[in-house]
Amino acid sequence: MIEAKRAVELATALLTASGVDERKALVTARSIVISDLWGNASHGLMRLGFYLKRLAAGGINPHAELTERSSRPAVVIFNGENGLGHWQLWQAAERGVKIAKSEGISLISIANSNHCGALGVYLYPALDAKAISLIFSNGPAVMPAVGGNTPLLSTSPIAAGIPSNHPMIIDLATSAVARGKIAAKAKEGGRIPEGWAVDREGNAITDAKEALNGMLAPLGGAKGFALGLVVESMVAGLTSGALSTEIPDMFNEKDDAKGQMISHTIITIDADALSGETGRDRLNKLALSVTESGGRTPGKSRLHPLRIKDEGINLATPIVEELNGWAERFKIPTRL
Repeated sequence: MIEAKRAVELATALLTASGVDERKALVTARSIVISDLWGNASHGLMRLGFYLKRLAAGGINPHAELTERSSRPAVVIFNGENGLGHWQLWQAAERGVKIAKSEGISLISIANSNHCGALGVYLYPALDAKAISLIFSNGPAVMPAVGGNTPLLSTSPIAAGIPSNHPMIIDLATSAVARGKIAAKAKEGGRIPEGWAVDREGNAITDAKEALNGMLAPLGGAKGFALGLVVESMVAGLTSGALSTEIPDMFNEKDDAKGQMISHTIITIDADALSGETGRDRLNKLALSVTESGGRTPGKSRLHPLRIKDEGINLATPIVEELNGWAERFKIPTRL
C-alpha cells in the first residue's frame, strides 16, 4: 500500500525535474493520483511514465502556457501550446466557473493540448461553485464506425457534474471500454475480455498488448459511435484542433516526440442562473429520488482532488519499479 500524499510528492518532483513549473506539476500530480484513489488505475500513476518519456522526447512542452486565441463574453478558445492536459483543463474549468457566475453559462475550449487523465477530475471547480459542468475530450483514433474497418474516433470520453447535496458525477468513454484499461492490462502482460477490442476483420482480440494496436468497439453499437461523433464535434470542431485520426498515440514510442494536439471543451452552467435557488432544490430532489428508490447516485463516494491526505493506493509492482527508476534517474530521494 502506497501513501497517496507520498505519491503526489513524487509525481510533482518528477514533473518538476522534467521542466514543468512546480504549481502546474502539483495540479497535474493530484489529477493523476486521484484517479488511483478512485479505483481508476488506467488513468493514474500507470500513465506517469508515458508523460515523462514524452516530456523528455519533446512530445510535451513543459513550459507551455494557456494563451487566448479568441473570446466572446461567455466563450474562450485557448491554445495549449502542447502542454500537459491536466493543469490546463483545471485552469480552464476555473475560468469557466468565473464566466458562468457572471454570464450564466460559459464554454471554454483548448486546442493543441495533451492527454488529461480522467475527465471527472475537472468537474470539481464547477461543483464547488454549485454549477453544472459538461466536459469533452478526444485522443488517438481507436474506434471504428459500426460496420467499418478503420479507426475514426478516440474513446471520446464525456464527463458531467451535477451539484446536488451529494454531487452526481458521470465520467465515461463512448467506446465499450476506456483504452487505458487495456494499457494497464498490457503493462501486466494480461488478457482482456472478448468484446473490448477487435482487429480490422472484426475478430475479437483478447491479448491486451495486441489490443492496443487494434480497434475498440463502440459502447452500445451505433449509439456509442453517434455519441463519439458529438464529442469529436464539440472538441476538434470548435477549436479547429486535430481530428482523432491526426493525433499521435501516447502508447507508441515512435510518437514520443510528437505533440498530440488533443482538444478539450468545458461547458459550465450556473445552476441558479435560470430559476434562482429553486434550480438547486430540484437537483437535490432528483438525487434524492435515486437513493430513495434503492439506487446509488454516480460518484457519491469519490474523494475531492484537493482533499488527498493519508489514503492508501495499491499499485502494480511494474509501476512502482518504473517510477522509482525515474526518481533514481533524477536523483529524487522520494520513493514509493
